[in-house]
Amino acid sequence: MNDATNGRNVYILDSVIVPDAWDSEVEAEILSGFSKVSLLHLRSEEEFVPYAPSADAIIMWHHLNLTRLSISRLSRARVIVRNGVGVDNVDLEAAYEFGIPVCNVPDYGTEEVADHTLAMLLSLWRRLDALKESVRSGAWDWRVAEPVRRIRGTTFGIVGCGRIGTAAARRAKVFGFEVAFYDPYVPSGYEKAIAVKRVNTLEELLERSDVVSLHVPLTDGTFHLIGLDQLQRMKPSAFLVNTSRGPVIDEKALVVVAQSGRLAGVALDVVETEPNPPRELLELPNFMITPHAAFYSVEGLREIRQKSASIVLDALAGRELRNVVSAK
Repeated sequence: MNDATNGRNVYILDSVIVPDAWDSEVEAEILSGFSKVSLLHLRSEEEFVPYAPSADAIIMWHHLNLTRLSISRLSRARVIVRNGVGVDNVDLEAAYEFGIPVCNVPDYGTEEVADHTLAMLLSLWRRLDALKESVRSGAWDWRVAEPVRRIRGTTFGIVGCGRIGTAAARRAKVFGFEVAFYDPYVPSGYEKAIAVKRVNTLEELLERSDVVSLHVPLTDGTFHLIGLDQLQRMKPSAFLVNTSRGPVIDEKALVVVAQSGRLAGVALDVVETEPNPPRELLELPNFMITPHAAFYSVEGLREIRQKSASIVLDALAGRELRNVVSAK
C-alpha cells in the first residue's frame, strides 16, 4: 500500500468496446499524493462490481453505465464524476439515495462541438462530398453540387440553447443564418442578450427552420424528442444536425422520412445504437455520421480530464464540489 495515498482508490471506468482513454497519466498527476489512480477497461458494469467497495471516487467515460448494481456497493465513494456533459449513463436516483454526489464537466467541449456542428452542416449544405468525388473520378463539373442554396436569409433553428447551443448560434450568425431557438428552460430575455429570435414551441421551430440543430441533454423528456411527427413538420429542403445524444432522435422514424426524400441532408455525430449505426442510415444520400467525435480536440480532451480529476481532488480534500448534478 502507498502510504502517501492513504489507501485511497480512484477508478476511471472506460469501455473496452468503445474506449476513450488509453492511460491515466493526466489524472494521476493531479491526484498524486491523494490517491492511487486505476484505469479500468470493462465490457460491462458487472466487471466493476468487485472494485466498487474499494472506490473512493469514480471518473466515468461515456460508453459504460453505472447503475444501482454498483452504486449500492460504493461504501466509501465521495464522488462520481462524468467525463462530459451528459449524465444519462449514471443512475442519479441511486446515487442520491446512497448520498454520493454526481458531477459533470459541462464546459469542456463547447467550442469543439459547436465547430463540429457547423462543419458537418456546411459540408452537407455545399455538397462537398459530391464535389470531391467528382474531381476524384476525373471530372471537373460544379453542377454535381446542384442544387445549393445561398445561406443568407435562411433560418438556423436550435433546440436547446445552453452553452453549446449558444456557441452554435454565434457561429451560425457569422455565416449569415437568421438564428432562432426553442428552449423552455432558458430565462426570458436571453434571446435579446445574444440577438437571436426565440420561438415558443418546438413545432414552430421545426416548421420555420432550414436547419434544425439539436443541443439538449438526454432525459426522459428528450428521449425521441424528434420523432415521426416532428420530422414530417420540417421543410423538405431542411437539414437536421444532432451533436447531442443519439436517442433524442427516433432513428426508425428518421430512416422512413429520409428515405422518402423529405430532408435535404442529415448530419449525426451520435446515434442510438453506438457504435453500430443502422445500415439504412449509412446508405442515405447527403447523409453524414461521425463517431461521437464532436467533443474532440487535443486541448479539449486534456481539459476534460484535468477538470474531472480536479473535482475528484476537491472531494478527497473535503472541499466544496463544482458542477454537482445530483447530491444528497
